[in-house]
Amino acid sequence: MEGAYGKAKAMKTGFIGVGNMGGAILKSYASSPAGKKDRILICDQNRQLAEKRQEQMPDLSMTDSIADLVGASEVIVIGVKPQGMEPVLEQVARKYRPGKLIISMAAGISIAYIRKFLGEDARIIRIMPNTPAMVGEAMIAICREEPVDDKDMELARRVLGPAGKNEEVDEKLIDCVIGVSGSSPAYTYMYIEGLVRAAEANGMDREKARVFAAQSVLGAAKMVLESPESLEQLRINVCSPGGTTIEAVQTLQKNGFMDDIAEGFQAAVDRSIEMTKEKQKHDH
Repeated sequence: MEGAYGKAKAMKTGFIGVGNMGGAILKSYASSPAGKKDRILICDQNRQLAEKRQEQMPDLSMTDSIADLVGASEVIVIGVKPQGMEPVLEQVARKYRPGKLIISMAAGISIAYIRKFLGEDARIIRIMPNTPAMVGEAMIAICREEPVDDKDMELARRVLGPAGKNEEVDEKLIDCVIGVSGSSPAYTYMYIEGLVRAAEANGMDREKARVFAAQSVLGAAKMVLESPESLEQLRINVCSPGGTTIEAVQTLQKNGFMDDIAEGFQAAVDRSIEMTKEKQKHDH
């Protein structure tokens, strides 16, 4: 397969659930070179939402039922909330065949759980994306089990790649992923909001402060991704002795800034573990 899958053969991809997250991945994929060549089908229990997506992306085909979509697709992306998974999987099972690849993004729903509906030989990939998929800057964790192979992973990356970055992780790390990337945009928005409020209190216009704060976070994140230096060294590089930055950093350290972040992270991880246990208990 070439760079942007330029010479890969066209495939049929179905999206069940095209709300915020499913819709964001759908949009980035549908506008990519591979997506423009592929046939994309959609189905959502909210028909008006599916019609809206079709208006936005006229090349999409809407199906009347999940079974129709599954029957016609080689890759099926399931973007429904965890509590809606059971009835959806029951419908998927009606037309699922082992050659088809399933990609699920429901929190707390394990590969093993999906396998109970689709069979032991089902090809299932579990992903954990985050909301920056809406602007093509997602961080997506990809988990797999046999019989999923490298060719299946290529197909998954063909669909997910345009939404941002993706990395393969062991499924047992999925709760950790929720803490570090799945939920963390929310903590980052809080940090930006804190900067905006402080700038406003010092006389800056709110909209201008929003741009100053957000661009600084974007730039710092880019430095982390592109610089070979450690996070500690990057921080030290900004802190001149006796200067303004070191004053701010020492105040944040004294007030337990890093501990607060770790506590918030852990709360998200613990809730994810709890959700999985609740699902398992409910099924027994």
